Amino acid sequence: MTVSVHNPDQYMASLRQIIAQGRKRIGLLVGAGAPAGIFPPGSDKPLIPAVAGLTDMVMDALKADYGNTLDAVRIELESPNIETILSRVRSLGGVIGKTKVHDLDGEGYKKLSEAICEQIGTIVNQPLHDGPSPYTEFVTWISGTGREHPVEIFTTNYDLLFEQALERTRIPFFDGFSGASEPFFDPSSVASNDLPARWTRLWKLHGSLGWAANARGEVVRTGKANATHLVFPEHLKYDQTQKAPYAALFDRLRAFLMTPDTLLIATGFSFADAHISARIDECLAANPSASVFAFQFKPLEQEVHARDIAGRRANMSLYSPDKAMINGIAAPWMPGDLPTRDWGAIRATYWGIDEKSGTAQFQLGRFDRLARFFASSRAAQHFPSAVPIVDAAVAVVPTPPDAAVALPATSPVDGVA
Repeated sequence: MTVSVHNPDQYMASLRQIIAQGRKRIGLLVGAGAPAGIFPPGSDKPLIPAVAGLTDMVMDALKADYGNTLDAVRIELESPNIETILSRVRSLGGVIGKTKVHDLDGEGYKKLSEAICEQIGTIVNQPLHDGPSPYTEFVTWISGTGREHPVEIFTTNYDLLFEQALERTRIPFFDGFSGASEPFFDPSSVASNDLPARWTRLWKLHGSLGWAANARGEVVRTGKANATHLVFPEHLKYDQTQKAPYAALFDRLRAFLMTPDTLLIATGFSFADAHISARIDECLAANPSASVFAFQFKPLEQEVHARDIAGRRANMSLYSPDKAMINGIAAPWMPGDLPTRDWGAIRATYWGIDEKSGTAQFQLGRFDRLARFFASSRAAQHFPSAVPIVDAAVAVVPTPPDAAVALPATSPVDGVA
């Protein structure tokens, strides 16, 4: 029989070389799983919780005023979390009028929706702790080499962690706003994207703390941490993203992916956001020279949404702790012999023993490990010497019966990007 496997050494050697050189057009897609994987010094709680933790915190904060109503709403939901709860609350607020459901009428549910959103804003408004962090390590990588193209960060997160990390390192960045007294959103500058390459782009796809509507209804940046103009996690967010300034930011994501020879690195992103996943899927189909590398936290079988796209698009590679899907081929990881004598230290940046399971796993689905991998890419590099490039995910190598394996190509990045 023949068994397909993916050798992480070959793929990570190629990726490490590309991110160190500064010649390729690279973007980051950062989701809610990123800050959820960061634990401030001396704390056993994540800096900003993921959906489950966020749900518990919001429900606890609103228990005194809305406990009975929220309990009743949660019982009616098959999968009660902050997204489904907020969706149900906003739906009730829009249709029941003066009729009361679970002690609240339509106006009451609108106020409950506002209270939930206010709590979400309070919870995600966390400062970046002093000292090293995954955010500062990504910034170190961004500033560590001269670049032909700017690094573009696309994030669905509302927090100000990237802003703080960039400002601490004195790295100039552009987020679509211009001005000083009341910075306004400038869609033409977002579309033209003609600032120097040393200016990092920071695109907040779902809005940000500090965004607000002025007296004319225009979105401005206030410089504060208010949470009045965000696309919150609920079923209406697709419609919300079609309005300014979000439409311009999504157009920028599309323009990035439609540019030849681009690489988008996804981290902490589940691909469950249909409006973003659909845009990525569409662009990968239209532009075969673009690539998406998705570094996922969960086992491959649980990454349903990412696996769906990667199974259709050969230019999307999916890296999970136990398996990878590359060129549409799903197979377990299997490191081979060290490519060079001193490759062991480099392998340790992406491969190691999982503390919970005790098994060796691919580690870069964790935001902190991926950030360290990027930051260390400029260190002394030891790449396998002169190995032929194969433009495929796996290449079958003849071996004795019942022991055949399919070994990965040497340069997967160059093969798809």
